[in-house]
Formats: sequence, structure tokens, C-alpha cells
Amino acid sequence: MDNKKNIEFENAVKTMMLHVDEDPEREGLKATPERVRKAYEFIYGGYKEDPKAILEKALFTSSNDEMVLLKDIEFYSTCEHHLLPIIGRVHVAYIPDGKVVGLSKIPRVVNVFARRMQIQEQLTEQIADAIMDTIKPKGVAVVIQARHMCMEMRGVEKINSTTTSSALRGLFKKDQKTRSEFFSLINSPTGTRY
Repeated sequence: MDNKKNIEFENAVKTMMLHVDEDPEREGLKATPERVRKAYEFIYGGYKEDPKAILEKALFTSSNDEMVLLKDIEFYSTCEHHLLPIIGRVHVAYIPDGKVVGLSKIPRVVNVFARRMQIQEQLTEQIADAIMDTIKPKGVAVVIQARHMCMEMRGVEKINSTTTSSALRGLFKKDQKTRSEFFSLINSPTGTRY
């Protein structure tokens, strides 16, 4: 951000503080507008990243045609309706079709989309579509389980309710056996941690 935009952002934070009857000049709040600006630059850094480019950097030829599953990928996002946190886990599986991707790239893609203002349903679709369109596997499955602070901190105030969303592509959508194997694996106990 350029300096003019930084100042505008920080002034907007001060306005919000005044709106809730806080004093932006109070000792504990004087540096808060700058801290909030820097936090937002990190939290919303996903707008500046290209998920396709991330995946393309680590595509490798492989004869593997069995399911690859990354389970319990933690993420933090922001509800686009209230700008409050969404906290959860993503499970991603794909069935290679001549190419595999470096394992660290899938959590990075999750972060790219999570670090934007989101709704969970769209986040789920974006992850699945990026993997399907770039890796071109036989199928992709994405399940997200998350808590929404817009439900817990305000509104209905229901603590610990979890929202689950899924996006299935290719074999995961067409083949019941493949779909069942995926759901069985993500619902099984994690077991030994390495």
C-alpha cells in the first residue's frame, strides 16, 4: 500500500473506534490503527496470490492413480458479511491422472483462498476448482468443517456449532465407491502423529 492509502485506512480504523465510543488517542489504542492495517495486509494477502501458479510450480509426472488425501489442514478466514473470523479444517483429496503436486502446495492454495473475504461454501468450491483445473486429476474432493464467529459472537450466539460444506469433482462425484472411501478416511481417527 502507498502512504496515502495507509493513512486513509488508519483513519477509517479511528472512525470505527469513535463509532463504538472509544478514544483512539487512549494510550492502549494510539498505535492500534497501524497494527490493524498491518494485520489486514497479512490476513487478506490471498488477493495478491495466484493459486494456479502455486500448483504449477510443483507438478510432477507420476504413475500413481490412487487417492492422495491431505487431512485436517487448519485455516482461518473472514466472513464477508460481518468481517468476523471463520476457523476450521479442510480435507482435500485427489486422484492423479499422470501428475501429482507437491504436498505443501495444497495447504498453500487453501491459504490463498482463505485469506480473502469469504463464505464457506465459495471457499470450498474455489479450492476444488483450482486443483481440478490445474492438476487435471481424475477427481477432487474438498470438505470444510468450520466455526463461524458471526454465529458465536453475535446473532444467535451458538457456541461450538460446526458448518460442513463439500465440493466433489470427477470420480468423487460420479463413483459411489470412491466417494465412500474418501468420507470414510476423513472420518476415521487420525492415529499416530509423526
